[in-house]
Amino acid sequence: RRGPGRKRKRRGPRMSIIRELSAAAITDAVERLCIEANTQLPADVKAALDKAEAAEPWPLAKETLGLLQKNLCTAKEKDLPICQDTGMACVFVELGHDVHIDGDLTTAVNEGVRRGYEKAYLRKSITADPLQRVNTGDNTPAFLTVHLVPGDGCQITVAPKGFGSENMSRLTMLKPADGVQGVKDFVLDTVKQAGANPCPPIVLGIGIGGSFDHCAALAKQALLRPLDVPNPDPYYAALEKELLNAINATGFGPQGFGGATTCLGVAIEQKPTHVACLPVAVNISCHVTRRASCTL
Repeated sequence: RRGPGRKRKRRGPRMSIIRELSAAAITDAVERLCIEANTQLPADVKAALDKAEAAEPWPLAKETLGLLQKNLCTAKEKDLPICQDTGMACVFVELGHDVHIDGDLTTAVNEGVRRGYEKAYLRKSITADPLQRVNTGDNTPAFLTVHLVPGDGCQITVAPKGFGSENMSRLTMLKPADGVQGVKDFVLDTVKQAGANPCPPIVLGIGIGGSFDHCAALAKQALLRPLDVPNPDPYYAALEKELLNAINATGFGPQGFGGATTCLGVAIEQKPTHVACLPVAVNISCHVTRRASCTL
């Protein structure tokens, strides 16, 4: 039996079921997720903050973490944004091979961002041109990444990205001979250069491998992984833990006031690369690392 919105479509000698998905449903979902992501901190990030506050030994750092928590509670009670920079709308779509969208995906996503930012009175921060600096007035265009996956599902994630932290991000093309120590040195140097600018405690997304452009995309993608989920490869999971400990040992602390909590989590995503290079990207996020997802 075929459910609603599904029809058979011939693909060569075999039959497959193609699911029809309306652009309007995508717009509605993106609108809702823009508001949710900007007003509700993900449970894993909140849990990391709770754990950090409980374990923080420095009095000023502990007090600062408490103030950050108070801000989150106030935002929740009053249904307000958890940060004044409601960010660039980074939208990730995992689209099943067997889904046909009845309409234009990019248009549908942009309309959802437009509605969400207007409805919730979220700050509009996007300029139509990087040099002429004219605000678009509705936080569009969204910055859309689409991955094709098996099946007939459509998962949408909205991850608003503030630029106090984004501006501190870096990418380098290391030599293969630099090895893992070169990666560690670059990550630590990036954190030290950033200092208090990205509103620590921070979250790091790290991309290793690929090409110049793919490496940066890996780092951004790494920020979508929950903080309590390590890299599935034990080698990289151990590297994540080592880097987290090293970053917290810098002593920058919450908001740069000193303390043992500079970073809440490190996530590494890796992929194959050319024999002659070792690309590394560090995408820094702040203590309000925001994301909200749904499946249509």
